[in-house]
Amino acid sequence: MTDSEYAGLREVILQNGRCNATALRRAMRKVSLLYDAYMAPCGLKATQLSILVCIQRASSPSMGELADQLVLCRSALTHNLRPLERDGLVSVNPAPDNKRARIVRLTPKGLRKLRESMTYWQIAQDQFENMFGKRRAATLRTVLDEVGRIDF
Repeated sequence: MTDSEYAGLREVILQNGRCNATALRRAMRKVSLLYDAYMAPCGLKATQLSILVCIQRASSPSMGELADQLVLCRSALTHNLRPLERDGLVSVNPAPDNKRARIVRLTPKGLRKLRESMTYWQIAQDQFENMFGKRRAATLRTVLDEVGRIDF
């Protein structure tokens, strides 16, 4: 590596400390580890809980609608739904009016698991807010919601 190539690489490395994507990913991993640890007794990860919540809130969304709400490509959504479907928490079936569209629903078992998991989620939520601060956590959610609404 030449001196100029090294200098350019060094600049990129130094700039990485200012990288929004890196900072968000690092924070997300830390927060996910916290929530996953508290959610472990109910057998769900935080990502799985967010999918179940989204399905319940949207009331039987199509795969496309669910993917849009979760900001996932359909293949990633399918990958994430497989264990939930395998465990009997969700069902994925053709839409009655469009056989090409697939509708995602919580099963009765999935609804029970969602209710059970909320206790563990609340403990994780409280722990995060105790460590980070309630007001700062509320501000963080507001800012992240704003970022999530940007049409990049």
